[in-house]
Amino acid sequence: MFNADRLKTARERRMLTAKGLAERIGVSAVTLSKYENGHAPDEATVKRLALALSYPLDFFYRDAPERLDTDAVSFRSLARMKAKERRAAEAAGSLGIELYEWIDSRFNLPDADLIDLSKERRRPHVAARLLRQHWGIGDRPIGNVLKLIESKGIRVLSLSEATRHVDAFSFWRGDHPYVFLNQLKTAERSIFDTAHELGHLVMHSHAGSKADKEAETQADRFASAFLMPENDLMGYAHLFTPGQIISAKKRWKVSAMALAYRLNSLGYISEWNYRSLLIELGKRGYRSGEPDGIEREVSTVLAKVLAALWSKGMTKDDIAKDLGIPLEEIEALIFRLSPDQGTVSEPRKPELRLVK
Repeated sequence: MFNADRLKTARERRMLTAKGLAERIGVSAVTLSKYENGHAPDEATVKRLALALSYPLDFFYRDAPERLDTDAVSFRSLARMKAKERRAAEAAGSLGIELYEWIDSRFNLPDADLIDLSKERRRPHVAARLLRQHWGIGDRPIGNVLKLIESKGIRVLSLSEATRHVDAFSFWRGDHPYVFLNQLKTAERSIFDTAHELGHLVMHSHAGSKADKEAETQADRFASAFLMPENDLMGYAHLFTPGQIISAKKRWKVSAMALAYRLNSLGYISEWNYRSLLIELGKRGYRSGEPDGIEREVSTVLAKVLAALWSKGMTKDDIAKDLGIPLEEIEALIFRLSPDQGTVSEPRKPELRLVK
């Protein structure tokens, strides 16, 4: 049967209003609203909807999608985000859940290994230290943040470029934590966003809605402490010049601005020195980017999954057809997180086991 929730999901992914879509298919806004509230359109109308939304006809006749609870999703850059961008991102989240459920039915994925640190949300630096202890990684820099969190059961996907005002967002779906990253940001910013969302997952999943300024500040402080532990940073307390900051930032794979902020927050550099650093780093282009940026991290899980599928002759187009969604949605969900199909040589036996 026609599924009204899938119509709404497709419309929100295209950032169309009900009125806008109604005009495209030649019906009234009231009629379109009825379709989204359970009134089944005739077959000809569904074909017009599929054409207008560039979604396969099959998509609209599948079971209801996993619609996200708005209050359960933490959004970075919420203040700059328009309502239609939020809805589009949440719709992408629904499609992302479907993609990972498809993967989960074929591969053995890591179980979630996170702890509830909601009682420490007012002490984010303590929460960061406790999570590091739980994972047994001490105070050393993290070589690959994406690889680490994926090994702990966090499912990582990309945001569509259509949601530029959303840096990242995260949520729990049952026992599975998800993080969506805007891969149009610098590699350093993406790593910080990853740690920021990790903070939300451990500190705010049991604390109600996370869409407030205090929670964002807490997640920022968590990310800073998690990526740059004080015990490791103590040996670099002499960093006072822009050149020293630029040289040292690669140790923790963070931006120059983030390292300067961390040094200042720990009292290693004065407020005057900090402001001078910001001015000089800004002149060198480090406020809007990272001129000597690091290599972008990619998803270990998705790379192994795709390599295993490709070795069996299955492409991303096959995945899209299996799920009944456009190929472009698959591409958007794994954008810059996986190697290009053409660059993958004959893969070795993957660590993830394909379930027959």
